[in-house]
Formats: sequence, structure tokens, C-alpha cells
Amino acid sequence: MQAALIPLLLAATGLYGLYKQVDVFPVFLRGAQKGLQTAVQILPTLVGMLTVVYMLRASGAIDLAADWLAPVLRLFGIPQDCAALALLKPISGGGGLALGSELIRRCGPDSYTGRVAAVMLGASETSFYTISIYGGHLGLNRMRYAIPAALCADLAAFAASAALVRWYFPDI
Repeated sequence: MQAALIPLLLAATGLYGLYKQVDVFPVFLRGAQKGLQTAVQILPTLVGMLTVVYMLRASGAIDLAADWLAPVLRLFGIPQDCAALALLKPISGGGGLALGSELIRRCGPDSYTGRVAAVMLGASETSFYTISIYGGHLGLNRMRYAIPAALCADLAAFAASAALVRWYFPDI
């Protein structure tokens, strides 16, 4: 049944378009063209963000900042091993996933750190990346409150991740 879900959704969309008397293929082509234009527009922002993330990881700045912030994050219940993940995930989803995978492999998937890392990866967004992509695409210049609000949301997601792991797995 799961293998047929996507084809069924596509068929249902086509049938709905026929029912509404919409020529589906030209609409699809216009959407694909707009999507391609959007991809070209956000490419410079994407390259810049990826460059920054790789520079931060290669220089050790993420690990240094994680060591410095670990006591503060510990107040929220976030294990010290997950401090670097809490710093990297808002910047880069791929970098966060790589670091989370490394934590899970090193500490074990059933460890407190491994479980918190897994929940943190699923509970938060790549805030800087998302804001820069959407802001760059839409041409927004004034995003004064977007970044602090996104970082507060990320901190809440990380603290909730640690709290929920402690609550659901009290034996760890």
C-alpha cells in the first residue's frame, strides 16, 4: 500500500484537474519553471551558508563554542556531548545530521546522549539556513526579530528533547 501512495496521489491530482477542467500539464510546467527560477535565485545564499558551515566545522569553532556553552545548556538538561549539535543544527541540517550520526555511533543509539541527539535532530529546524534562504529569495532586508525568535524556538526544542527523553526513558 505504501508503495502505491505517491502514484495514487499523482493520479488523484490529475483526475481532480480533469474534473475542474484544468489543463494539468501546462500548469505543471509553469510550476517546474518557477521552481527552477527559485533554485537559481537561492543558489548564492546556499553556497555562502555551506561555506560558513564547513569553515566553522574545519576550524574547530563549533567545538570550542560547544565547550564554552555546555554548562549553560546543561541547565536545560542538554548533555554536554549534544552541545555542538545544538550549535550546528540551526545553521546546517546536513552538518547537524552528520554530527548527530557521529554522536549516536559513538555513544550508542540507546544511550541518553544518543536518544537526545536523535530527538533534537527531528525536533528543530535549520533556522539560519531557512531564514537566509527565504529572506534571500523574498528580498527581505529587515529580519530583526526573526533570528532571535528562531533561536529561542530552537533552544525550546532542544530543552524539550532532553526533557522528553528523560520522561519517556527514565531508566537511562
